Amino acid sequence: MTAPGSDDYDEEDDDIFGKPSPPPKVVVSGRKTTLYQAPQLCKIDPCMENQEPCEQLSERTRCLCPGVSGADKPPHAPRIQGLLPVSGVDRGKIEIKWCAPSSVVSEYRVVIDGSEVLKFRGISRQGLLKPLEAGTKVCVEAVNNAGQSTPSDFSCKRYEPPESSDIKLLAGVIGGGVALLLLLILGGMIIWMHQMRKKAKKDSTNGLGNPSYSTEGDSVIQISTHNPSWSH
Repeated sequence: MTAPGSDDYDEEDDDIFGKPSPPPKVVVSGRKTTLYQAPQLCKIDPCMENQEPCEQLSERTRCLCPGVSGADKPPHAPRIQGLLPVSGVDRGKIEIKWCAPSSVVSEYRVVIDGSEVLKFRGISRQGLLKPLEAGTKVCVEAVNNAGQSTPSDFSCKRYEPPESSDIKLLAGVIGGGVALLLLLILGGMIIWMHQMRKKAKKDSTNGLGNPSYSTEGDSVIQISTHNPSWSH
């Protein structure tokens, strides 16, 4: 061992005698920690018209299309929302609305009574039909390159015209008139019976109050209260 004061002293000997060594360097990583987020389903309303196709929405927002069958399979059947008459400029026509199936659809076909066919775009959800008679069967079919959907209970509907407001108003007026007439008749009968009771009571009172009144005949019995033979 070499003494600190000797000529052979070296700086390495400082470590032996307890000289503190420099602190270790701290390396800070520049990478950021990202949290895992579960993918979200695409916000698609199957009954809304002119929406962005789910495939495009998925590519743009990285969302997931909910259970959509591919274009290589025939689409599922759509669902009819309603058949309602139209007012205004298109008065007399029938508006049909439907909801899209969870399938790739290129176009829709509306079949009336199994013969007449109307075509609509794949982004359509409604259309105008000619005036329909009550009971007419209307079906909506979805179509793509692989085929067309099979008709079902919810993709077909028979047209049932709603009750007209004019008919309801007329029925209300007639019902109100009949009710008023019955009330008037009942009120008249009550008044008539009341008058008859008053008359009968009056006749009975007049007969008892008249001493010359006799129910056995037309003779009148006169009673004199003065007797000339009486004397005071």
